[in-house]
This record gives sequence, C-alpha cells and structure tokens, in this order.
Amino acid sequence: MKIPWLYYGGFFDPTKLASELQDLEEQTASNDVWDDPKRAGELLQRKSQLEGALNKFRNAETELSDLKVLIQLAEEENDSDTLLEAEKSLVKFHDFVNLYKIESFFSGDADKNDCYLEVHAGAGGTEAQDWAQMLLRMYSRWAENHRYKLELLEESIGEEAGIKSTTIKILGLNAYGWLKHESGIHRLVRISPFDSNARRHTSFASVWVYPVVDEKIQVDIQDSDLRIDTYRASGAGGQHVNKTDSAVRITHIPTGIVVQSQTDRSQHRNKSIAFEMLRSRLYELELRKRDEQNQQKDKADIGWGNQIRSYVLQPYQMVKDLRTGCEQGNAGAVLDGEIDQFLQAAISGLD
Repeated sequence: MKIPWLYYGGFFDPTKLASELQDLEEQTASNDVWDDPKRAGELLQRKSQLEGALNKFRNAETELSDLKVLIQLAEEENDSDTLLEAEKSLVKFHDFVNLYKIESFFSGDADKNDCYLEVHAGAGGTEAQDWAQMLLRMYSRWAENHRYKLELLEESIGEEAGIKSTTIKILGLNAYGWLKHESGIHRLVRISPFDSNARRHTSFASVWVYPVVDEKIQVDIQDSDLRIDTYRASGAGGQHVNKTDSAVRITHIPTGIVVQSQTDRSQHRNKSIAFEMLRSRLYELELRKRDEQNQQKDKADIGWGNQIRSYVLQPYQMVKDLRTGCEQGNAGAVLDGEIDQFLQAAISGLD
C-alpha cells in the first residue's frame, strides 16, 4: 500500500533516495575514497542518513498495510475491542508520518544541519534567569525525546538561581530545520516562586538558533574585524576549570556578534569552537537578510513588543505562539519539551 502524500517532493521520493544510496555504496566500495578520510566520513554519514530515511519509508508502508488488514478483519468479525485499538494505532501512525510530511518544507541550504541554540535572560534578575533555565530545559527535553545529541558549549550561572546565558549544540539530521523559527523573545507569566508576597511576574528571555556550517560554505572573516578575549570558565568544573583563562569570547566588531565557548579545558580548542560558532552566526545573518520577516527581529531588546510566544501559568494555563496562533492549554507538557505542534505550525506557516 502506498501513501500518496508521503512521496511529496524530493525528500519523500524513495526512488530518488534509493538511487542516491546506490551511488554512495559504489563510491564507498572504492578503495580510492579512503585516501581522503574526511570525504569518506561525509559519504558514510550521508549513506547512513539515506538508509535511515528509506527504512522509515518501508516501515511506514508495512505498518499502514498491517493496520488496514487488522481493521478489515475486526470489521468482518465485529470485534469492537480490536477495532478500537487499531484506530488508536492509526491515529498514532498519522502523527508519526506527519512529521515526515512537515520535513518536505526543509528546502533551505542549512535545514538538514546541526544547530546552535542560545538562551539569554532578559532584564529582571533572578526571575528572568530562572525563566532562561526553564527554556533551556524545554529545548533539551525536546532534543532528547527526538534522539538528538546535546553538547553544552557555554553557560553563565545566575547569582541566586537560573542562568544568565547558555549555548548548546544540537546534533542530528534536520536539527536546524526544526528549530530555526524558535529565534525570538519568549514571555513567561506566573506567580513568582521567588516573591514572598506571591505576586504575578512577567519575565522575558531570548532564544537564538543558527545552523552549524561545514567548510563547503564560505564565510569571509577578517582577523582585523575580531576581538578575542579569554576568561575563566564560570561553571563548577574540575580542578583545571576556573583556575586558568581557558574560556574564549570572540566579538565580530562590524556586526556586534559575540560568541563564546568554555566547554573544553583547552583554550585552543575553545577558540576553535567559538570560531566555528562565529562562522555559523555570520552565515545565519545572511540567511535572515533574505527573509523579510526575520529582518524585524532585534535580539538586543528582550522585552515587550518583540515576543514570539507567551507562556502563561497564572491565572490560567496557556501557551500561545503570537505568529501562527497555535496554542496549547497544557503549559506543563510544553515546558517539558512537547513543542512539536508549535514547531510544525511555524514551519508550515512561515517557510
């Protein structure tokens, strides 16, 4: 059984994918390809991606065919229990396949790439810093649920609670495609756990998402445009961290972009990571220049008038995306990483 809309576009063309996979298998079977380990690694990575995609296609077709047979048998035997279970499985199957339908929108140059995600607390001290940490947890849980890998690159801890800022790297196919519309201001309304008078507070934090770029993408960076500072890592660390200036901050003077890394004990390695992040940020800046909507975003103003999503915990529960109108009454589930409906609405509505 075929699922017509599952084959929409090149991403969902199994014949095209199978042809590309065969070509890659022929290339990797050649001894010459191993003379260039980097190129061989890229080929093997793409081969693994294609194999995974084709397996999902085949599993989807098999599952749908099995469900159809099960429903037919249940109807013939008037087995209401089996029919109910089959219908529940069909709903889950539809949600599963719909994720791949959404991915047909991933046509951008960097959509398939890994990505960096930054969170910065807005004005408001502990309140905003706690909110920034809640957002970090939300995205981390989402990534873990989707089996993406996470790397913590930088984190500045708040004085009392939460974080002032953090940068994580999310690794996996289409990570940037899924998260690219999360850049913007996120607003929280709740009864403050830090207010002895139990008053309602509004907090802001900014999220910034940009793709990891490889060496195929050329980004011109002049040494004269850079200011490089070193400092001591702010995390708990081990006996080496916090005792040497191993963390690195790079400022790109023409754009004002600042990136930093303290993930490694080696200053040299942190400098390399920060430079990779800068290349990615500058590339993402060029991508945004092509998008009229994103030109209006202002990362520096973390406050009223710039928010893309509101998370209201008091006096009622509601999470609402202000761009797409998508909303969810179970705010706890959203903050626990269940943000797919917001991501899907943004992808289909804003791309």
